[in-house]
Amino acid sequence: MAALEEALRVRHYHRLPSAEEFSADIEPSNVPTVFYGAVNDWKAITRWNPSTGGLDYLQEKVGTAVVEAMLSKYAPVFYGDLGSHERVPLPFSTFISSCKSYLKEIDNCNRQKDTELKVATVEESTSSSEEAHQTYLAQVPILNAENKGASPLEILSDDLEVPIFLGSKALASVNLWMNRDQSRSSTHYDPHHNLLCTVVGCKQVILWPPSACPLLYPMPIFGQASNHSTVDIVNPDFSVHGRAKNAKEYSQKIILHSGDALFIPEGWFHQVDSDDLSMAVNFWWKSQVMSGMLEHMDAYFLRRILNRLVDKEMNNMLARIKGSLNGEERYPKIDASEGCSLMDSQSERKDAMENSKKFPLTSDQLEPIALNTLYQLVSLVHENLSTSRHVKPSGSASAVSDDKEEDECESIRIGCSSLLLDDPVSRILWAVEPFVLQKVLLHMVNHFPRTLEGLITCMLSPAAAEILTRKFDEMDDKASKEQQSEFYRQFYKVFDDPYAAMDVILRGKEAFARQAFCNVLDEYLGVCVDETSVRTGLLRSDKKVSRRA
Repeated sequence: MAALEEALRVRHYHRLPSAEEFSADIEPSNVPTVFYGAVNDWKAITRWNPSTGGLDYLQEKVGTAVVEAMLSKYAPVFYGDLGSHERVPLPFSTFISSCKSYLKEIDNCNRQKDTELKVATVEESTSSSEEAHQTYLAQVPILNAENKGASPLEILSDDLEVPIFLGSKALASVNLWMNRDQSRSSTHYDPHHNLLCTVVGCKQVILWPPSACPLLYPMPIFGQASNHSTVDIVNPDFSVHGRAKNAKEYSQKIILHSGDALFIPEGWFHQVDSDDLSMAVNFWWKSQVMSGMLEHMDAYFLRRILNRLVDKEMNNMLARIKGSLNGEERYPKIDASEGCSLMDSQSERKDAMENSKKFPLTSDQLEPIALNTLYQLVSLVHENLSTSRHVKPSGSASAVSDDKEEDECESIRIGCSSLLLDDPVSRILWAVEPFVLQKVLLHMVNHFPRTLEGLITCMLSPAAAEILTRKFDEMDDKASKEQQSEFYRQFYKVFDDPYAAMDVILRGKEAFARQAFCNVLDEYLGVCVDETSVRTGLLRSDKKVSRRA
C-alpha cells in the first residue's frame, strides 16, 4: 500500500466545534480528531482526581457495586482474544482499595514518572500479589442503551456531560476505563464511532487507518475477537507476520492528557498505552453509514466491497512485478545491429547465435526495443517447449494436439508462475509499451505463428494473461474500431481454434483474480484459503497465530 495519505492525518482542534460542524465536516471525513481540553468542565475532572481525594469519592459514590474486570496473564498487556484473558466479577471498592495501596507504594519509593508513557515488558508472575497488577477495568458500562439494567456505574453519569458537539446522537454506550498501573491494550478496531475522553492520567494512542488492515493481520472474521490484530505487540514475529514490518510507517501517535478527547472513527485500528492510575470515559455511537445500511442490501454491498478490494489487490500484485523490473536484468537482450545476444557466457552466446539463424529477427524492420522483446519471447518459448512436440512448423495442424500435451502445457504454465507473479513472460509483457508489443505480436503472426500459439496456449501464466489483456485495453483506447478489429483478426488467425485461445487467456485472468481474492480474504478477513477451496467453494482457516510471549 502507498504511504499514509495526507487526508488521513489526525486533525487537531483547540476549540470545540458545534454539533453542526462535527456532523457535517469532522465525522463524515472518518479521520481521527483530537479535541484539546474538550471535557475540562466535567465535574469528574476534579471529583475523580486521586491527588484531591478522588479515590475516596469514587469508593463512597459507587459503594458495593460489582463490576466486571479484565484479568490477563500477559499483563501489563491486555490482548483482546478470549484465550488471553478472562472476565471476573470484582467489587468496585476492592479495586479502588488496590489503587490506594499502589499510590502509597509510589509515594514510598518516590518513583520518578516520565511525561512520555513507557510500558514495561511482560514478565512471568511469581507471586500471588501479582494478580492485582493483572486487573483492568475495561469497558465498564455507565450507560448501556441496549440493556439499561447492565450499567453498574450509572451513578457516575452525574459527573459527566455529553460533549456539545455530539449533539443529539443516539449513544450506544458510555463506559469507564480504569487501570491501576501501566497497561497496554492490544491493537484492534471498534465497530462504532468512539470518543475517548481522558479524565485522570495520561494515555498514548497509536492509530492505523482501516486500509492498513493487511499489515496488522486481523483475527479470522468468524472468530470471537475478529476486530483484534494477531500480531504480538511485545515480541512481534516477522517471520510469521512479515507485512507487520511496515506497520509503523502508517501509524500515528497521539498523547492525551486529562481533559482531552479523541474521536476514533469506526474501523480505525488503535492501541492504547495507559499511564499509572488512569481513568477515561468513552462514548460509542453508530456511524451514519452503518445506520443507513439496509439489511436487504448486505449481500450487494459485500460483493461490491470485495470487488473493489480484489481490483486493488490485483493492481498491487502487478505493481510488485513492475517493482521487480528495477532489479538485475534476468532476460537476454540483443544488439539490433548485430542480431546477437548480449550475454556473458560463451555457451549462452552460442545458443543465441543458433537461435538467430533458426529465427531471423530482421525479417521486418523493428526498432531495437521491439526486436529485443521479440527475441526474448521467441527464446522463452523454444527453451521451454520441445521443438519437435510443441512448437511445430508454420502451417501444421496445432501446437497442442491432445489431452496429454494440454496437461504438459498446464504444467509449464504453473512451473513458470511462482505465486502467479515472478514468471518471465509476465515480466517481459509488463516492461514493454502497448504499441511496441502490438508490433511484436504482429511480427510473430507473420513469421512465428506456431511460436505465438505456443506462447499463448502453453506459456501464458495467470499474471501474464492479466497483463496481456491490460495491454490490449491500452491499445484499444488509442485505436479506432476498424484498427481494433483488424489487429484481433490478425492475432487470432494463427490459432486453429481462436475461441480456445481466448478461453486460455480468460482462464488465466480468472486464475489471477482468484489469487487476488484469496489474498484479500487472508489480508483483510484473516481467512486463509487455497486454490482448491476457492474452486469448490470450501474455505478453511489454517492461519498461523503467534503465541503470546
